[in-house]
Amino acid sequence: MCRFLAQVRQELPCIRAYRFQIILDRIYPRYYKTCADEIIGTARFELQLKIRVQLIIITLLRIILNTMHRMVYPFLAVFARGLGVDVTAVAFALTGRNLVGILGPVLAPIADIRGRRFGMLTGVVTFTIGVGLVALDPNIITFSAALVLAILSKCMFDPAVQAYFGDRIVYQERGTALAIGEMSWSLAFIAGVPAMGFLIARYGWSAPFPVLSLLGLVMFGVIFWMIPRTDPHHDTAANNSLQNLSSVLASFPALAGVSIALWSSAANEMVNLIFGVWLADSFGLQIAALAGASAVIGLAELSGEGLVALITDRIGKPRAVAIGLVANILASLLLPIIGRTEIGALLGLFLFYISFEYMVVSQLPMMTEVVPGARATVVALNLMGFGIGRSLGALLSTFLYQRSGFMLVTFFSAGFNVLAMLSLAEMQHRTALLSRVHSWFKRASHSRLV
Repeated sequence: MCRFLAQVRQELPCIRAYRFQIILDRIYPRYYKTCADEIIGTARFELQLKIRVQLIIITLLRIILNTMHRMVYPFLAVFARGLGVDVTAVAFALTGRNLVGILGPVLAPIADIRGRRFGMLTGVVTFTIGVGLVALDPNIITFSAALVLAILSKCMFDPAVQAYFGDRIVYQERGTALAIGEMSWSLAFIAGVPAMGFLIARYGWSAPFPVLSLLGLVMFGVIFWMIPRTDPHHDTAANNSLQNLSSVLASFPALAGVSIALWSSAANEMVNLIFGVWLADSFGLQIAALAGASAVIGLAELSGEGLVALITDRIGKPRAVAIGLVANILASLLLPIIGRTEIGALLGLFLFYISFEYMVVSQLPMMTEVVPGARATVVALNLMGFGIGRSLGALLSTFLYQRSGFMLVTFFSAGFNVLAMLSLAEMQHRTALLSRVHSWFKRASHSRLV
């Protein structure tokens, strides 16, 4: 026993050295891994910072496009007087603009085939040409052409932007990112439309168009400089427009999602097109007051987008869309009841627009993941749904208002939202109506062949 202890005592330094070497072998790989993690983390932070800066800049630039798109609604009667035409004629021009939005699936795949940067720049050029026509020769023809070219520019620019950030931001965080981008829609009503109202009141109905033309040139320069030519996140060579479109049309969830856009936008357009005329007829609001009402609506929409950024990713996109639709139905039914005073009307419009915007911005990130290989095409089809819905709402809105008043308009708005709820249930496989109809057609065609 003593001899064994003496031998251990002699070999103890060797044992300690061996154990120390094991410890070193365990520590150093962790050290190198920690260094690698720090390098990767730093690179990822720099990439995220770059994406955040790009997101903020593009959001500010989109205010310009959305201002042109949105300023027509509160100043519908003003533009009609300036052009020397009836309000119905301008409403028909808006209907034509929305119908042209059906071309979205034809134009938006440019971003899948030629790249996100090319799609954005093409959209900006189209917008600048449109507003430039009115700046050079203001009349009903150039005004109508500007409306059409403005919607075509959105059909190219918006899908390219949403696909660009969809390529770079994971689905779990995409709701917040797209909510920030969609703040440009509400900021156009908060800042852009009142600014255009100031120009119209001071210099005439055509004053906004030269300013928008110059801003379009600024947009082109910023995007040309900021968005990289090469895109490692998207392979343009692997994309085919017909293939992308067929894959989207074969997806029942994608078609159901487009139906949500169609019915909900029809519901929104029923009120959206006529609220300026309703406020003017009911309370005699003039240009400055209508611009103020637009700012209230923009604030409501900004609040809706803020809610999306805060809670939609946490509670889930489908549930958020359902909450928005139910709230919008209730707001539609309440609007003619509480809208008997100016404050009540503005409060009702606030509730109507905050619920609609919350629903729409919650639906957008949901659509970007339906067919990931054809994101721009899916977004374009979604925009097409919005365009068809807005055309339907615009056709019905003035007709119903002139014959039966504002209450019937809001009832139709609530009814369209109910159809959007059914589409959401289809998208979540709660009803499976589309698949049943498709199976029925297949069985019918097969029986005819037999």
